[in-house]
Amino acid sequence: MSTLPAVKIQYCSQCNWMLRASWMAQELLHTFSTDLASVTLVPGTGGIYEITVNDEVIWNRKTDNGFPDAAEIKRRLRAICFPERDLGHIDQHAKPAE
Repeated sequence: MSTLPAVKIQYCSQCNWMLRASWMAQELLHTFSTDLASVTLVPGTGGIYEITVNDEVIWNRKTDNGFPDAAEIKRRLRAICFPERDLGHIDQHAKPAE
């Protein structure tokens, strides 16, 4: 049996980004549900907003130039943990028009 992925969202409490972080956690739990071991919110300082999956960074506000939308984080998490999974309408919007 394989270990389920653990997501960590570290956010800056000085910048009041807890609501943004908790919304992202809700989005991930809604989409991936029991396929995740956990989604953990970790308060920090210094403008941090970083999302990791099993300690692999999938988003960093400073290096990725801002905040992600939920669809992008879901695609990045899927690419690492569930490459065969269909994300439904998220995938439809990502495909170029033919």
